[in-house]
Amino acid sequence: MGDFNGAEYIGINEVPSPRANNARKVSVVPLVFLIFYEVSGGPFGVEDTVQAAGPLLALLGFLIFPFIWSIPEALITAEMGTMFPENGGYVVWVSSALGPYWGFQQGWMKWLSGVIDNALYPVMFLDYLKSAIPALGGGLPRTIAVLALTVVLTFMNYRGLTIVGWAAVSLGILSILPFVVMGLISIPKLRPERWLVADVRSVDWNLYLNTLFWNLNYWDSISTLAGEVHNPKKTLPKALFYAVILVVLSYFFPLLIGTGAVPLQRDLWTDGYFSDIAKMLGGVWLRVWIQGAAAMSNMGMFVAEMSSDSFQLLGMAERGMLPEFFAKRSRYGTPLFGILFSASGVVLLSWLSFQEIVAAENFLYCFGMILEFIAFVWLRIKCPNAQRPFKIPGGTVGAILLCIPPAILICVVLAFSSIKVMVVSLIAVAIGLVMQPCLKFIEKKRWLKFSVSSDLPDITTHGSLLH
Repeated sequence: MGDFNGAEYIGINEVPSPRANNARKVSVVPLVFLIFYEVSGGPFGVEDTVQAAGPLLALLGFLIFPFIWSIPEALITAEMGTMFPENGGYVVWVSSALGPYWGFQQGWMKWLSGVIDNALYPVMFLDYLKSAIPALGGGLPRTIAVLALTVVLTFMNYRGLTIVGWAAVSLGILSILPFVVMGLISIPKLRPERWLVADVRSVDWNLYLNTLFWNLNYWDSISTLAGEVHNPKKTLPKALFYAVILVVLSYFFPLLIGTGAVPLQRDLWTDGYFSDIAKMLGGVWLRVWIQGAAAMSNMGMFVAEMSSDSFQLLGMAERGMLPEFFAKRSRYGTPLFGILFSASGVVLLSWLSFQEIVAAENFLYCFGMILEFIAFVWLRIKCPNAQRPFKIPGGTVGAILLCIPPAILICVVLAFSSIKVMVVSLIAVAIGLVMQPCLKFIEKKRWLKFSVSSDLPDITTHGSLLH
C-alpha cells in the first residue's frame, strides 16, 4: 500500500499525505498505550460488574466479552485503518462505502460519543481526590477544579501527540504497578472458592452489560490517529494485538485479586472500591497509591480520547465535510480548532451523572458501530481486490460472520437503554441528519470555506484506492 519514507506516509496514489508534518510520528510502544487509554486506562470503573452479577460472572465477562466484541472490533480496525491510513479514520471508511452523507453521520455520532465519554474523566479524577480534599466533593471549588483540569489536559494535547503518547506510556505503567504490588500482598489471603460465587436470579443485566461494554469498546478510536502513526500498515495491527492483551489482563487480574482476597459484599463494589480493598490488604499507603493511580489513569484516558476526537475533526475537514478551519494545525502539528471544540464539549457535559454519561455514549456508539460493520462488509463485497496491507482471513463470508456476534450484542445493549437515554440520543442523531445538509448549504452560499485536500487518495468506489 505504500512505504513509510522518512516523515511522510506515501499512500496508494504515491503522493505525500497532507497530514505529514515536521512532528515526530507515533511508534509501536506509545501507540499501544494510547489504545490502552482509548479503551481502558486500568481497572478503574469495572467494580460495578461485581455488584451487578457477582464474582464469577464478572470474571467470565472480562474473559468472554473480548472474543464477542473487542477482538472483532480490533481486527476490523486493523484492516480498515491500514487500508485508509489517514486521520478521518472510521469517517473515511463509511464515506468510501456508503457515501459522504453517512460518513458525516458516522463522524458526528462518534465524535459526540467521544466527547461525552471524555466528560467523565475530570469528574472521576476529582472523585478519587475528594477523600483527601473534601472541598472537591461539590460546589464552586469542584467546578473550578473541573475547568482547571480540562485546561491543563487540553494543553497537553495542544503541545503535540507524541508528548501525549509517551505520557500515556508512563501513566500506563504507573496505573498498573500498584495492582501488581497488591496482587503479591494478596497471595496468602486468596480463597479460590470466592471466585465461584454466582446468583443468576439477582443479576442486574443492564448495569452488567453496560459496564462491560463501556470498559471494552472504543478500539476503533485509534483509527482517527492513523495519519500520525509511523508506518501504519505494520505498526497499527501490531499495536492493536498487544493492546488487546494488555487491556484484558489489566481488568481480569485486579478483579481476581479483589474478589478472591476479600469477603464478598456486593453492594460495596462500586466506583472507587479498589482503593478500599487496597487499604484492607496493604494499609493506607497502598490505598493512597491506588487513588493516585486512578487519578493518573483518568488523566491518561482524557488526553488519549481528546487526541482521537480532535484529529477526527481534522480528518473530516481535509475531506471537505467540515469548514476548512478545522484542518488548521498549531505550530506543534496538532489540530487547533478540533481540540478547542472537543474541550468545549467536555466542559458543557461535565455536569451529567456517571450513569447518564455511560448510557448516552453507549447508545450513540452502537449506532456508529452499525455503520462501521456495514461499511466493512460492503467494501469486502464491492471492492474485493482493493489493497489491504492487513486483511482478516476468511473472505467475504468470514467478514460477515465476524460481525454477527458484536451486532447481536449491540441490539442487546440498545434494548436495555432507558427511555430518557433513548430519547436524548435519538435527538442527537436527528441533529446530525439535519446538520450535514445545512453545512452543504453554507458551502454552496460560500459563507464558510470548505476544501478537499488534493493530496488525499480517492475513496469513492471509482477511485484508485478501491481498485
